Amino acid sequence: MAAPSALLVMGVSGSGKSSVGALLASELGWKFYDADDYHPEGNRVKMSSGIPLDDQDRIPWLCKLHDILLRDTTSGQPVVLACSALKKMYRDILIGGKDSNSQKSAESGKEEESAEVKLLVVYLSGSSEVIAERLCKRKGHFMSPNLLQSQFDTLEPPSAPENFIQISVDKTLSEIITTIMEKIKPRIFSSQ
Repeated sequence: MAAPSALLVMGVSGSGKSSVGALLASELGWKFYDADDYHPEGNRVKMSSGIPLDDQDRIPWLCKLHDILLRDTTSGQPVVLACSALKKMYRDILIGGKDSNSQKSAESGKEEESAEVKLLVVYLSGSSEVIAERLCKRKGHFMSPNLLQSQFDTLEPPSAPENFIQISVDKTLSEIITTIMEKIKPRIFSSQ
């Protein structure tokens, strides 16, 4: 497999995606995006009101993120994206765009393949107790802590054949970054 040109730092709200993603991007010298910055206002209002987002809310947002990843990576700019990406379908959209879940037609298959982002998923995992405690300490975020259970209910952890590593959030931030760097360096720099 070719070396990834983008890292997706994923997990439920409160798992540390933004902090980990920003530090990883700084460590690697890559561009950083926080998917929360790209939610439309309607999504923000729903989440701050304690209403979980559904696929109709998320898919246009994920397509916009795919376009950003594709634009940067095809121009040679590697990227770190912090995004919940709770379902495999959501991760597939980040990799392949809107039509990544539909059956590819023979004439468009080649075009769609070239529009894929080479993505390595960094899955931040932790118990609901640990993450709930972290969420309660977080101030000024639009995501209501009451939505945590809906995030765990939606979560489809990455599994083979997805290109991923799993990291426990039961460590300090610096330990998490060190562990991730040890695991991703061989994958990122293998073909450069």
